Amino acid sequence: MKYSEVIFTRKVGEEWQQDLFIAELADIGFDTFEHTKSGFAAFIPTANLDLQALETVLMQQDGFEVEYEVVDIEDQNWNKLWESNFSPILIDDQCYVRATFHDTKPEIPYEIVIDPKMSFGTGHHQTTTMMLRYILENDFQGKEVLDMGCGTGILAILASQKDAKQIFAVDFDDVCVDSVEENKLLNNITNIESKLGSYETIVDRQFDTILANINRNILMEQFPQYSKSLRSKGELYISGFFEGEDLSILKTRAEGLGLEFVSNQVLDNWCSAKFVKVN
Repeated sequence: MKYSEVIFTRKVGEEWQQDLFIAELADIGFDTFEHTKSGFAAFIPTANLDLQALETVLMQQDGFEVEYEVVDIEDQNWNKLWESNFSPILIDDQCYVRATFHDTKPEIPYEIVIDPKMSFGTGHHQTTTMMLRYILENDFQGKEVLDMGCGTGILAILASQKDAKQIFAVDFDDVCVDSVEENKLLNNITNIESKLGSYETIVDRQFDTILANINRNILMEQFPQYSKSLRSKGELYISGFFEGEDLSILKTRAEGLGLEFVSNQVLDNWCSAKFVKVN
């Protein structure tokens, strides 16, 4: 497959804004990213490169400016390139996330084997790390769990390892759904059901726990359905936004729907939070 490289040079803005911009690039088809001294490089199949979509994303940035250059690159072994850029991670000495080509660590209580499609959902991003920490810290035994915007299924897999009864993993990207199915097999898990779609897939379903690592706008849109789909005293864990104004807006929205704020975590300006359904 032929790929194009887009080299972004940051002119104005902070590192956290660049992280947000990268997340938006992933939404329009970019699948691998490499940091550089002056910004980062993003890779996309040449056939999927839409410069108009890219310009639209650029125009939506507030206080973040980049220059970019598009370079067509020769065919190469993309799996080998991805492997060279993916290192295993250890979270709080409790959860070890690795790929199939890494050594196992049987002394770690929870080990997750993830072979993501290129670069997303590996646990390296701050939001995923915080969500994994929330799962490690809380009780999932016997619970029915929703993983909304599941990506590779990494959160669903840890929930299963923490003895959840059943996990429903939903994503609007068919690549993610395929990835969940592959990673279920890698981790010998049978109680995860994956589904292509969005919040319409849970209209008639009830859960004890909802995990949603998405972004602020989608969380705001989907909060009413989360509240309807959570059982009394059910727990909602969210991430994909920033501390400060984002958290304040989300707390107000959630509390108006009967979801009581419990706690939050912050990692490099990214934020996660826990809510409980009051009744």
